[in-house]
Amino acid sequence: MTDTPANQLIGRLFYQRSLRVRVTLSQLPFFLTVALAALLIGVLEPGLFGNSQLVVSLWLNGILTLACVVVPWDKLHPASYLVIPYLDFVAVALFRDGIQPLLSAAGMLALFPVFWICAAGMAPKTSVVSSTLASLLIVWNPVFQSGQVSADALIRPLLFPFMMLAFAITVVVLTTSMDGQRDSLLEKDKLLRAALAESQHRELLLETVVDTVGVGVVVVDDAGNDRLMNSTQVAIHALGRPHDIADPEEKELLLFSPDKVSLAPEDRPVRRAINGESFTNYQIWIGSGERARALSATARIMRTDDASSAGAVIAFHDVTDMVNALSAKDDFVANVSHEFRTPLTAIRGYLDLVLEAPEELPKDIRNYLGIASRNVDRLSSLVSDLLTTDSVTLELSRTEVSSLVAESLASATPMAERNKVTLISRVEAPMEAFIDSRRMGQVLDNLVSNAVKYSPDGGTVSVTVTAKGADLWCEVQDTGMGMDSGEQALAFSKFFRARTAVRSSIPGIGLGLMISKTIVAKHGGTISLLSKQGVGTTVSFVLPGCLSPAKGTPAIFSAGEPALDDAP
Repeated sequence: MTDTPANQLIGRLFYQRSLRVRVTLSQLPFFLTVALAALLIGVLEPGLFGNSQLVVSLWLNGILTLACVVVPWDKLHPASYLVIPYLDFVAVALFRDGIQPLLSAAGMLALFPVFWICAAGMAPKTSVVSSTLASLLIVWNPVFQSGQVSADALIRPLLFPFMMLAFAITVVVLTTSMDGQRDSLLEKDKLLRAALAESQHRELLLETVVDTVGVGVVVVDDAGNDRLMNSTQVAIHALGRPHDIADPEEKELLLFSPDKVSLAPEDRPVRRAINGESFTNYQIWIGSGERARALSATARIMRTDDASSAGAVIAFHDVTDMVNALSAKDDFVANVSHEFRTPLTAIRGYLDLVLEAPEELPKDIRNYLGIASRNVDRLSSLVSDLLTTDSVTLELSRTEVSSLVAESLASATPMAERNKVTLISRVEAPMEAFIDSRRMGQVLDNLVSNAVKYSPDGGTVSVTVTAKGADLWCEVQDTGMGMDSGEQALAFSKFFRARTAVRSSIPGIGLGLMISKTIVAKHGGTISLLSKQGVGTTVSFVLPGCLSPAKGTPAIFSAGEPALDDAP
């Protein structure tokens, strides 16, 4: 039984009514049919109203119908109302005998109580048997009243009870089937309502959670239509609204690139997501003037089972304070670096004066001053690079790699002795490479000094340099403190310092690895870090195509760098 409009109408008009109304509606067809038959009798044969059986049947019909309306069936036993259809059999029997000469088919009125009893769904077998017996008594009643009881007289009217038996069985079967289907539908309806309530609860929970987070979240379908937008995103959306548009579309919002230039339509975060692009930390500005805010956008694509796009989820994080803080920090570093230049220039000048006559100095003092002079140069270079790492320029020349490693280890020797760290050099000598010796010396100094600093309890720091074809491979390995996976992911970030280093008060500002990565990248190379807490750290970098060819053979340079003549 499907939930069709007809079934819904029947439910409203019958099943959803009170028991008293249902009992009255069930009796009403029988009452109206008998009333219509009485009207026909009054027109065709009014003399029949003198028959006492007819009069009693009519009164009984009226009284039973009145009882359906008056009796509070809801307060009685659930099956108590079935007394009405059973008494209807008595009314049918009296009515049939009272108008036998006029309407011989009056016994068919028994269909009404048979249907009512069998469709009630209570004790189906008993309903069939009792309905059949009542029908049998209706047709045998005249035989018993005539006093001429015989086998032939009792057998002759049996067709009618058999018909009632078949009708009762049919009604019981259909009713049982319909009741089963109705129960199944009610159970399904209960499950659906529970699922709907659970879905509504989950939706409310999702909306509450999404509104709780301090990140703007918008969900769009594959056509770009908004499906969900939390309260934070509504506020962010309002920041980008033009003054002359009350309800702008996404393409009309005031969005700008990090350098405050209007974004092209295809560069807008939502449009990129709709086009199937996933991205992380895509920085934009929204709004203009004092209301402008910096946002970091992240998008992920929703995929169906066939891998097609079903839309996207885009999150917008307000990073204005962080951007302003970074800008203030850059300004501070720029000011500090400017203040560093004057004392560094003075130190540089006095070292040059002392080293003008190196033969007059003891050898060890001369070496110490040489190391100090070289590190002053590198400190000056570091100050210059604090805010301009992208503008690092290279001056390539033929360089002996083993000398660079030796100089770097010599610079780190005093600290290594204090930390009881053994320095080891493994360099394939001789090995010449076309590199910027000053810059690559800075990289080695950064890596070796880090390895020594982060080995405060002693250990070993080794520098291994090998040649693989025209590529130079370098590995700086220590047995120091190490880092966890989260710290490794941030190791090359600007101003990043590991928690263990901060807790141990190890000096540093978190620029060494970042600058080293920039210099290696300028050489066309790559740098990587592998670390484990309590075991140590290994930093490796590769400079492709930089090893010096034989004299007269063209040199190999990284892409984008100018070729230089061979050094003498």
